[in-house]
Amino acid sequence: MTPEFCDEDIARVLLDLAHARGPDKSFCPSEGARRLADDWRPLMADVRRVARDTGLMATQKGVEVDPVLAKGPIRLRLRPTGSNV
Repeated sequence: MTPEFCDEDIARVLLDLAHARGPDKSFCPSEGARRLADDWRPLMADVRRVARDTGLMATQKGVEVDPVLAKGPIRLRLRPTGSNV
């Protein structure tokens, strides 16, 4: 059974990871999910949705993508300073 996490829990973990990495580094969304639960795979859809809702930048092969709509692996990071979103 997978524990339930609220969006605020997920957002806190994702933002903590993003700030720890800094503005020039990215991380895999699964890193956030793994911090929340040992059985992390079921959390991935929520992690991607919350990443979009928090304003983190998602990229795939260096191109910005919507983390919810993207297929395959993505990376998350803080938006560059001065970015409008």
